[in-house]
Amino acid sequence: MKSEAIHPYIFNSISELHKALGLPKPLHPLVSLVDYGNIQADTTDMKKGMVLNFYKISFKMNFKGKIRYGQHYYDFDEGGLSFISPNQVIAEAKEGADYSGFTLLFHPDFIRSHALGKNIKNYGFFSYAVHEALYPSAKEKDILVGVFKNIEYELQQNIDHFSQDVIISHIEVLLNYSKRFYNRQFITRNQSSNDQLAKFEMLLNDYFDKEESLLTGLPSVPYFADALSCSPRYLSDMLRSATGMNTQQHIHHKLIEKAKELLSTTGMSVSEIAYKLGFEHSQSFNKIFKQKTKLSPVQFRESFN
Repeated sequence: MKSEAIHPYIFNSISELHKALGLPKPLHPLVSLVDYGNIQADTTDMKKGMVLNFYKISFKMNFKGKIRYGQHYYDFDEGGLSFISPNQVIAEAKEGADYSGFTLLFHPDFIRSHALGKNIKNYGFFSYAVHEALYPSAKEKDILVGVFKNIEYELQQNIDHFSQDVIISHIEVLLNYSKRFYNRQFITRNQSSNDQLAKFEMLLNDYFDKEESLLTGLPSVPYFADALSCSPRYLSDMLRSATGMNTQQHIHHKLIEKAKELLSTTGMSVSEIAYKLGFEHSQSFNKIFKQKTKLSPVQFRESFN
């Protein structure tokens, strides 16, 4: 007999989630700050999977135990900050985690008419995997707690014409601090980043040297992210922090270097080289080569004669 598929709990409103968690109605229908210590309901089933149609920023303090981060495990006692965008499935990997902290919930409608509604896509960490959370230092934790407390204070006041603007301002401060702290995290975890960079470079070289492009076409960012067990956005941000170039730029750089090698050392036609590198059409190869070198493949080859 087949076991029944587990369907995630779907929450379309913050009020629905409050009710499921055994919490009173939110003070504002489109934004809420929840203290984990106030959750009364049994959330065991929800931990197996749920989908929120709103943003969720979770700050888990005093987390005890090991957290998977990329391909490694780290011990953390200071807590972590994770970012979930609407319509992502959330599941807890391990039961019995020991932590306290806050979770900030805000609906897309709350920020839609503000600049943040358009700009929130620029905060790449909403696309990171859960194991790529932000782990702040003690001083950074104090700053983050202060921002959460400011949001909590504002939510407890009577709603007026300024409430939305003030709360959104605090959310932007929280996101900008998080962006700064993530950059610090890439730097302080330099060895981990260097290991990932070395593996990425090896995979990129192997892709062309072993002619995988003949079978699968041009290499993609998701291909390398999957091979390195991280999310595409995290990989790009990590590489940009370490080298100044994101994943796609690294791919294009390697592609052009390989093309230059083939153009200068073989008698293959431009079409044959394009096919060997994974292009379906030589016109696409010509276009990207000229964009990157200011020369067409033929002009580049002629420069060696």
